[in-house]
Amino acid sequence: MIVVEHLTKKYGDFTAVRDLSFTVDKGKVWGLLGPNGSGKTTTMRVLTGFLSASEGRVTVGGSDVFERPDEVKRIIGYLPETVPLYPEMTVSGYLGFVAAIKQVPGPRRKESVSRAVESCGLEPVRHRLVRNISRGFKQRLGLAQTLIHDPQVLVLDEPTIGLDPAQIVEIRQLIKSLRGERTILLSTHILQEVSQTCDGVAIISEGRLVASASLEELASSFGGREGVILRVRRGGREAASAFRRVEGVDRVVQEGNELRLEWNRGRDPRDGVLEVVTSRDLGLLEMRPLAPSVEDLYLKVVSGGTVQ
Repeated sequence: MIVVEHLTKKYGDFTAVRDLSFTVDKGKVWGLLGPNGSGKTTTMRVLTGFLSASEGRVTVGGSDVFERPDEVKRIIGYLPETVPLYPEMTVSGYLGFVAAIKQVPGPRRKESVSRAVESCGLEPVRHRLVRNISRGFKQRLGLAQTLIHDPQVLVLDEPTIGLDPAQIVEIRQLIKSLRGERTILLSTHILQEVSQTCDGVAIISEGRLVASASLEELASSFGGREGVILRVRRGGREAASAFRRVEGVDRVVQEGNELRLEWNRGRDPRDGVLEVVTSRDLGLLEMRPLAPSVEDLYLKVVSGGTVQ
């Protein structure tokens, strides 16, 4: 649905984005991840037609952004980092105004406004002035204006920036509720945002792509180690020693009442691990897969651990 090929954007002598290529499949939520100043916002502005490119090609829904910009804008909803709101308008009045700008046919505008209000949870404030609603509702209103013309693709630049923890959770849930029916590309420098919201990521650093893959593919690209973390009521050195004797287990690390068991990819000694837990009555509280966090993956990728 979104294809970026060898995109380069220069501002005079400064190159903000350099030879960037990645794709986002239809119906996926993809994160554009990178530190501040890495080129995320520039990439999104080019993708949505707000900036021209110095080199490269971008297509959305099969249409070239630079050759057929009007067609692309009809299928894209864009939320910039600074939400473009008019404080003197009411919420519903603002959405009606945006619907007119985005050429929603007159007979359908009222329905489009009602649908956007309902989708984004704006019913309690739909008749209030924009200046009088909270930061969280303003962000919801920003998302509603991206949906007003029923686009196939959403491009969201830092959609939770400046929100409190409760508002962040609300916006993430709203974005997740849109997955499948729409293709979503969102930029962020908050690593937790990716694990909570996205199917995969394109990671950029200093304007260059360093990785683009699903979270599972990215995790599997780092080494061949698998394992589990066990949390038990009763353990100790004897339990750790027993796990080390399980065929296939290569490493056991004990930290309090947690035991970290590792083995090479392709093995699966979990039956033997569970036998130790039950035969020694360790009181199993939790068993979870040993997998790198998004933070681990990001740091490894940016430091040169892999390029995809």
